[in-house]
Amino acid sequence: LFRSALGLMAWSGYQNLQRRRAAQKAQPHVTVLDQSNQTVQQDVASDEGLPNLRGKKAPPFTLKTQDGRKVSLADYKGKAVLVNFWATWCVPCKLEMPWFVDLHKQYASQGFEILGVDEDEEKDHGQIDKFAKKIGVDYPILLGSEATSKAYGGVDVLPTSFYVGRDGKVVEEAAGLISRDEIEANIKKALAARE
Repeated sequence: LFRSALGLMAWSGYQNLQRRRAAQKAQPHVTVLDQSNQTVQQDVASDEGLPNLRGKKAPPFTLKTQDGRKVSLADYKGKAVLVNFWATWCVPCKLEMPWFVDLHKQYASQGFEILGVDEDEEKDHGQIDKFAKKIGVDYPILLGSEATSKAYGGVDVLPTSFYVGRDGKVVEEAAGLISRDEIEANIKKALAARE
């Protein structure tokens, strides 16, 4: 039963990736956004279960770490930030988090940061800490809240990531597992978005 559930989750993540790639190919590639391109972007975002925050200020939040320290998105003003919603039971999250660790090491000196927002319903601090240490997470893990989840569109799919540029605006969104190359491209977009 466990193997079939794991297989179903992997298949679902793969199907989501294939659907997103097909949608990206269908999306026109233009440098100037006109009304029709904006509509296509919104359609793709809603198909992926995303709120389409691209080009808008990232919703502010203040959340606590496991040790009770408060962390705000505003603390990272002027930096490129990946806000990643995840959970300990999420298999695709386990696949992408080591990539985040590697990419964080690679781009931190350029002003790139990651905030992991835990969406587990039961906030078992020991389990979250054990999970993060096993993967080697070197960025803050924040305990999610319903208000933060709602501000980011409800976060119906895990993992869900928002790439916030140095200007505080969302430059890219991703629901479900995407490739390491796509993650890196989104980080570069966030780093390029200047104040």
